[in-house]
Amino acid sequence: MESSLLADRFGRKIEYLRLSVTDRCDLRCNYCIPSGFKQFEEASAWLDFDEIARLVGIFSRLGVSRIRLTGGEPLTRRGITELAQRLNAIAGISDLSLSTNATRLDRYADGLHQAGISRVNVSLDSLRREVVKHITGRDCLDDIIAGLMAGKRAGFAPIKVNMVVMQGVNDEEIDEMTAFCLQHGFILRLIETMPMGATGQESRFHDLQPVKERLRRRFGLVDGVLPGGGPARYLQTPDGAFSVGFITPLTQHFCDTCNRVRLSVDGALYLCLGQDDKVDFRPLLRGGASDDELTAAVRQAIAHKPERHTFHETPQKIVRIMAKTGG
Repeated sequence: MESSLLADRFGRKIEYLRLSVTDRCDLRCNYCIPSGFKQFEEASAWLDFDEIARLVGIFSRLGVSRIRLTGGEPLTRRGITELAQRLNAIAGISDLSLSTNATRLDRYADGLHQAGISRVNVSLDSLRREVVKHITGRDCLDDIIAGLMAGKRAGFAPIKVNMVVMQGVNDEEIDEMTAFCLQHGFILRLIETMPMGATGQESRFHDLQPVKERLRRRFGLVDGVLPGGGPARYLQTPDGAFSVGFITPLTQHFCDTCNRVRLSVDGALYLCLGQDDKVDFRPLLRGGASDDELTAAVRQAIAHKPERHTFHETPQKIVRIMAKTGG
């Protein structure tokens, strides 16, 4: 590892890379991908595994130790287990994780765990079949539950269930989801919708601050902290056996502790979900850039990471969809 670790101009150490391996998904969640959207990248534009491993190696030498595989849906990328093995073998990578909708996790769980992925985040916005079908465009609740249970058997720990809360859609199910996660030993994370693209701007925002206090009272929860430095603020049972997190980019933003950047499948490094700042690495990778030149480009990119998002001030600013940014 190089002696000078990555830090932006606001003193935040960048140690976490969210790595998109595809912009495709087998679901069409209505807050993520617009209905009828077809403007996906051609596969020839995707970074191949050699390019991904090379970039991750450079990030690792600069002090990035945590990698999360995202999409789109990462389990639709052919060879995903092989890629996990390659990334896990890179010196300095101490935490390799996965975000998934879990529709395919039942067939991949054992192989991914053996390849070095230690923990997973699963998107599950409802336990009611018709609501899941309405949100995702598919009758897939059974597949998701099967994936969750396969992940539990495979030994992923922790397993986090991400629930995007939408007013009038699934907000009345929060207590039900809390009880489900408590029963199975999953960590629940409740997420406010973000105004990214037309889908995000049309989602029904639900303020999670009152929800936090209600769950505190009903389930006897106390303030808690989970390791990892992520954006969620947690409540937990007094014995620490169960936690519920709140990701609140609008009502209580977490920009001052942001330690991450996102690499899209086509090699664009996005510095903030709520800004357009990015650096394209694919032309460098395919244009013969040396490792020193790539390292300098990474440092220059991090120097331009913005202080905070501007969702409140300019909600129409971000027109790209979440699947394009990379989870």
